[in-house]
Amino acid sequence: MNAGRQQSRPTPRGANKPTSGTRPSTADRRVTVLIVIGVVGLVVVALVLGLALGGSKHGSGSTVVSAADTSAVVGEATAVPLAVADQVGRGDVQALPKRLTGAPLSTGGKPEVFYIGAEYCPYCATERWAMVIALSRFGTFSGLSLTHSSSSDVYPDTPTFTFHGSGYSSPYLDFVPVETTTNRPNGSGGYVPLDTPTPEQAALWHSLDPTGGIPFVDIGGRYLINGVTYSPSVLQGHTALQVADSLAQPATAISRGAVGAANTLVAALCTLTAGQPADVCADPAVQALQTAIG
Repeated sequence: MNAGRQQSRPTPRGANKPTSGTRPSTADRRVTVLIVIGVVGLVVVALVLGLALGGSKHGSGSTVVSAADTSAVVGEATAVPLAVADQVGRGDVQALPKRLTGAPLSTGGKPEVFYIGAEYCPYCATERWAMVIALSRFGTFSGLSLTHSSSSDVYPDTPTFTFHGSGYSSPYLDFVPVETTTNRPNGSGGYVPLDTPTPEQAALWHSLDPTGGIPFVDIGGRYLINGVTYSPSVLQGHTALQVADSLAQPATAISRGAVGAANTLVAALCTLTAGQPADVCADPAVQALQTAIG
């Protein structure tokens, strides 16, 4: 429609407007009543569907996922068998965590894992799978939701989790996530804001990565991940459920990417926790990766 151009409202077919002083016939009144009933019915159906979909909306982005699907995905991603991880080893990981030499990062006496990302970011979407798998070896997530990366960026609609609104409990570690924006465009070339890092967090982020790149993961001040560690392409064309189902299949590209990346993160975390929990840190694949990351 051209700007500034008014379009006339079409007259409904078969509904002629009565002339002044003329009463509509009984048949016309029946048609009118039926039309009103039909419109009311459609409105009611739309409201019911809207409430149903609204009740299953997860994350702060635009994804609508059922509670059952979310539960299934979270359940599989947080309980990848150690035997699978051992078979995958490093898998298809392209970049290992980088060693840091600065001050340790801790909260309440426990090593802190500090993450900054954004829901629109396809590389963050990819890395979150590995982070959820790895951190679940040391503690328990609560309130994890599903979302997807931007529909208009590279690797569009990559299925993933969001850490916004989630919780994490562990006797070994503290996890502090910051999701800076949603995946919803703000109309100005960016995305709707979400979490804001504190001045201290922002200073740490930019001190280790002056470009402010994401994903950014400071692992206790001892290791750094500042980019994606395996190819986002392996997640393309898959739903979150399909990705989760593939994690326990060590020969799949998804498992070799996400579980392999999780193993490298576990290896770094085990250096911070003095090898605890023992069943996780004593895994041969993890110990081999500890040698690799130094």
